[in-house]
Amino acid sequence: MNYEVVVIGSGPGGYVAAIRAAQLGKKTAIVEKYNTLGGTCLNVGCIPSKALLDSSEHFHNAQKRFDEHGIQIKGLELNMPQMIERKNEVVSQTVKGLSFLMSKNKIDVYHGHGKIEDKNTIAIEGSEAVTKIKAEKIIIATGSKPIVPPAFNYDKKRVITSTEALNIKKLPSKMVVIGGGVIGLELGSVFSRLGTEVTVIEYLDGVLPGMDKDCGKELMKTLKKSGVNFFVGHSVQKVVSTNKGVKVEVQKKGSEETFNLEADYCLVAIGRRAYTDGLGLERVGIATDERGRIEVNENLETSQPGIYAIGDVVKGAMLAHKAEEEGVMVAEIIAGQKPHINYNLIPSVVYTWPEVAGVGQTEEQLKASGIPYKVGKFPMKALGRARASMDTEGFVKVLADAKSDEILGVHMVGPRTADMIAEAVALMEFRASAEDVTRISHAHPTYTEAFKEAALAATDNRALHI
Repeated sequence: MNYEVVVIGSGPGGYVAAIRAAQLGKKTAIVEKYNTLGGTCLNVGCIPSKALLDSSEHFHNAQKRFDEHGIQIKGLELNMPQMIERKNEVVSQTVKGLSFLMSKNKIDVYHGHGKIEDKNTIAIEGSEAVTKIKAEKIIIATGSKPIVPPAFNYDKKRVITSTEALNIKKLPSKMVVIGGGVIGLELGSVFSRLGTEVTVIEYLDGVLPGMDKDCGKELMKTLKKSGVNFFVGHSVQKVVSTNKGVKVEVQKKGSEETFNLEADYCLVAIGRRAYTDGLGLERVGIATDERGRIEVNENLETSQPGIYAIGDVVKGAMLAHKAEEEGVMVAEIIAGQKPHINYNLIPSVVYTWPEVAGVGQTEEQLKASGIPYKVGKFPMKALGRARASMDTEGFVKVLADAKSDEILGVHMVGPRTADMIAEAVALMEFRASAEDVTRISHAHPTYTEAFKEAALAATDNRALHI
């Protein structure tokens, strides 16, 4: 079979690229290694983790906060298997929706391991046979896999990654999380809110590396209050598992002494690596960097003309929405259009509670670049809507150019900041100033008023409610 565009990988970047290519009139096919479409994000990442985050938040509120609202519940119990079943149903519905979109857009779907034989041929190794298809253009969107060093003895039973953590059906009493990044904190907070004693070990001196440091400090402070233990500035030397649990050997930076932590599970969440195993890149002379990522030009085209790569297999943040933007961009380039992505305006979000979101430059980046800036900050506890919902942890922080007042970065910790950050992205796309935000009417009472107040604080310290 001959196609104009073939996409290898059906995660957020891959399936969006396929849909956009089909919308632009290209005969398109998509190749997926696993039996279901959606990649890591839909099957064992973004979607199932958010389902569990919401479920755990409901349980936590019912157990800890409903009394204060005047709601009394007797005999509250956790049904972990049902929680997992609901998560699975959310995944199933989402994946079925994706299959519908492929059919709607007349995209042919092939299941099996896709391997590039030459610049126009892909061999698909299925369970029973090998199918070969031809493509004028190929888009590589094979995503990433968790990084697990050999010393951690990853066995998928007691030493686990996010994939296995999403299917634990009996609540553990203790869990050690290696890594204070997004995945570690999100899943750590799930189990902590359900009643597990969670300990997070992070090699750096703070959590959420890459995000504004104030955000990491605020979230760690909040998670500590809820019972999560932290060892920052510590490394894990080795992990040993038994049938009943794990023993984690920990060492503080600058010290030779070690100590052991024991738990039911050890969740490894130290990052992910580009997944291009068995893809056949060497056959077409496509190079990868020291971290296994595919080298591409400004159009996301590899060293082999006509073959593109997007998402987690190329440089940049490993974010589903970043992959989606790249998928659309490549499809439009193939169709002869001239799209553009402003990577500075791709937001980062952490779906704990409170949520964390940021876009643009962090304060640390502005300092390192020597850019004169001003800061406006507004605490959630000063917000009427936050007090009404009992979500007073966090703040909104606006960074603006000291001379032009253009917004350079916005960073938030608080309720629904994952949704609130979109306003900042939109305004920054049009190069708005902090004063522009102050002149926009924000409904009262809403969480978004905190953004306006932070902008007022950055504009001659004009915040109204602090």
